[in-house]
Amino acid sequence: MKKPLVIFGSGDIAQLAHFYFTTDSNYEVVGFTVDADFITENKFCGLPVVPFEDLADFFSSDTHELFVALSYSKLNQVRKEKYIATKALGFRLASYISSRSTVLNSGNIGDNCFILEDNTIQPFVTIGNNVTLWSGNHIGHHSIIHDHCFIASQVVISGGVDIGKDCFIGVNATLRDHIKVGEKCVIGAGVLLLADAEPEGVYMGVATERSRVPSTKLRSI
Repeated sequence: MKKPLVIFGSGDIAQLAHFYFTTDSNYEVVGFTVDADFITENKFCGLPVVPFEDLADFFSSDTHELFVALSYSKLNQVRKEKYIATKALGFRLASYISSRSTVLNSGNIGDNCFILEDNTIQPFVTIGNNVTLWSGNHIGHHSIIHDHCFIASQVVISGGVDIGKDCFIGVNATLRDHIKVGEKCVIGAGVLLLADAEPEGVYMGVATERSRVPSTKLRSI
């Protein structure tokens, strides 16, 4: 019998969470919740949307679990705040771990994690609470990802890397082995990080500029 699950959110991430939990987990999504001021419709994905302030009036923490389906807005702080608020209400928080990922760390993964398809999590990795791993990442052996981080797609985290709380790592970033990334760092898309990153650092990749030659002048295409 599937466990009843309520999802916090009513946007794209919540819709994705509904899809993944419905098609690839032991949970049955039974409703959604958001702050009362943000309710625009009383149903989402065909299920009821209830005010977060009144959540306990609709769903019991004894029988229902909750998943906070929010992005990296304000450097993960919005998702972090709702994670803490949900805990305060006494709800257990579910994690989604795709059956299409390779997970070899003996399940050393916290709650409210969202781990999508094609992630490779090697042995002896530790993943904290409220961590998002979008699709297609490599998490090297003995690495630690602390709470409230968001790792975008196709990121390579080599062995023995320590990533502090509240970090964001963008698409196609590469982190060499045995470095530390301080709390609240932003590692941009395509960045190659070869040394420790101090807390609250911002590392930006170089964007590709448009060529002066227009596409109509390219003879080989």
